[in-house]
Amino acid sequence: MPAKYDEILRCGEEVDNIHKRLGIVGLIAVGLALAALGTSAVLPGGAGTTVSGESTTLVGKTVSATIPMPTHVKASATTSGCENSPGPQITLTGEIAIGGLGVELIFKNNQKGTHTHTETTTAKAVLVPEGESVTIPKQPVNGGTGGNPFIWFQWLDANGNAISSEIFLGRCVQGLFGVSGDFVIPSLATATVSGGSCDHRGSTITLSGELRLSGLNARLIFRNNDNPVGGPHKAEKPTIVDVVIIPKGQSIEFAKQPPLGGAGGNPWISLRFLSGDGAPASEEFLLGRCVQDF
Repeated sequence: MPAKYDEILRCGEEVDNIHKRLGIVGLIAVGLALAALGTSAVLPGGAGTTVSGESTTLVGKTVSATIPMPTHVKASATTSGCENSPGPQITLTGEIAIGGLGVELIFKNNQKGTHTHTETTTAKAVLVPEGESVTIPKQPVNGGTGGNPFIWFQWLDANGNAISSEIFLGRCVQGLFGVSGDFVIPSLATATVSGGSCDHRGSTITLSGELRLSGLNARLIFRNNDNPVGGPHKAEKPTIVDVVIIPKGQSIEFAKQPPLGGAGGNPWISLRFLSGDGAPASEEFLLGRCVQDF
């Protein structure tokens, strides 16, 4: 009887050992499954073993700078109703070509001299191609002066200040006129930088944004005399009509750029805007370190 009792106890201990082994195997399986999903998990029992993924999520940063934007404007004007009251009608059309915009991203592994060697890499991208065109919408202008007037044209900035002298176009019945101009228009460039990855293999980030033009206007001047200070006709007060060529704040959005890469090891990242020919057009903006600041 005692021998049978001992055998029963041994069987019970073996069952307990099997249950413990199955429990450990189950915990290991759960840990492996969580690791495959990139999720952190700590095994119970005070071991403190952690399994985690290597992915890093980065938050975007936005920088802006006023850029001097070279602009070439070409406009044409057609006239009608030159002899009718209350005066002629001029229809303006045309096209604006801007100088382009680029960006340079600078990756450095040393910001404050903490290393004896500073590794610097750069990545450049064209945001707005040089010569990118904007169409001037067709718009009619009523002259308000009858009797086949003489017509002058003048370029204005967004605030109505003259940026060219008066350009004599001709007389209304001549029908079709062309005028052009080259200007530097202050424009606001904005870029939003977002991170993709930051590890020993390298850092990659993406950017998007827009270019806002400060605006450009034109003035049409109608006179009954081709010589404002004297001539065969009695000088009268001219009729002046101002027209918006580029609305103030008109924006040109640039699409999200492909990932741009640089130095590995969590570098410091800076951004600088470039003109269409690749020359620096702004100061260098320090965005921060790849992991900590994005």
